[in-house]
Amino acid sequence: MQAVKNLVSGSTPGPQYLTGDKASIDAFIDKFDVFLFDCDGVLWSGDHLFARIPETIAMLRDKGKQLVFVTNNSTKSRADYKKKFDSMGITASEDEVFGSSYSAAIYIARIMKLEAPKNKVYVLGESGVEQELESEKVPYCGGTDPLLRRDMMPEDFKNVANGSLLDDDVAIVLTGLDYHPSYLKYALGMAYIRRGAKFLATNIDSSLPSAGSLFPGAGATSAPLIKATGQEPLALGKPSQAMMDAIEGKFQFDRKKACMVGDRLNTDIEFGIEGGLGGTLCVLTGVSKKEEFLSPGSEVVPTAYVDQLGDLLG
Repeated sequence: MQAVKNLVSGSTPGPQYLTGDKASIDAFIDKFDVFLFDCDGVLWSGDHLFARIPETIAMLRDKGKQLVFVTNNSTKSRADYKKKFDSMGITASEDEVFGSSYSAAIYIARIMKLEAPKNKVYVLGESGVEQELESEKVPYCGGTDPLLRRDMMPEDFKNVANGSLLDDDVAIVLTGLDYHPSYLKYALGMAYIRRGAKFLATNIDSSLPSAGSLFPGAGATSAPLIKATGQEPLALGKPSQAMMDAIEGKFQFDRKKACMVGDRLNTDIEFGIEGGLGGTLCVLTGVSKKEEFLSPGSEVVPTAYVDQLGDLLG
């Protein structure tokens, strides 16, 4: 965080408020060739699409901007997001989506490169994680397995302890947002980590914006294992720069001509600042409030902010 502190504690002016100032909006947009967008809290909240989002995306495309949708939501795969974009009337391709589940699958398959058969992943998460692991041909267990959606039985304690409920090929424990957590799932995850499995997380967001409110995020899924094992996972979503490096490697762009657009200071905006992007834009329809970055001593401060993304239309 030191680089962020230095950035905002010097002579750099505070964030520019763009809503209602068309000349400043146009000048801001013209600075960048690439826009990286968070989704939840920026484009929509749950199934509620914010005002003028399709038109704003279309405007940026008409200006020749390259768009990348960078989401920490691990419950959906790139294909799932493509379907959601279509249902919302937003023009986007599957290839433009880079989610935390995909980032984790890329890291496991292409960076860790564990040798089969000792390369299986135990998943605490939803089908989005599974789909992206499959896309990279990474074997997994756990996840949406219905056999794990049950109460912990007395005999399970003995069978976890003696290893009969464990898969000897598991080398990684990967947590994402899990809508069906259970004591049994956590007991298995703890046992694998104690056996030496690497502990990874798609992301560690504390909350998930949905339906105009906040709900437990993926960080709430990993928290019990962190407490139980005393280990912190390697997080592969925003603000992890492993994710930024992977995005740049795939899309090939000049970071100084790129802008990160998000609603959360400690993930989206920090992601863009630490990644050395040319600018960051905070949208006030999600988690963070303007008081957080306008108050003296704020450590993470965006380049500019708007009330809602549709304000970029002027």
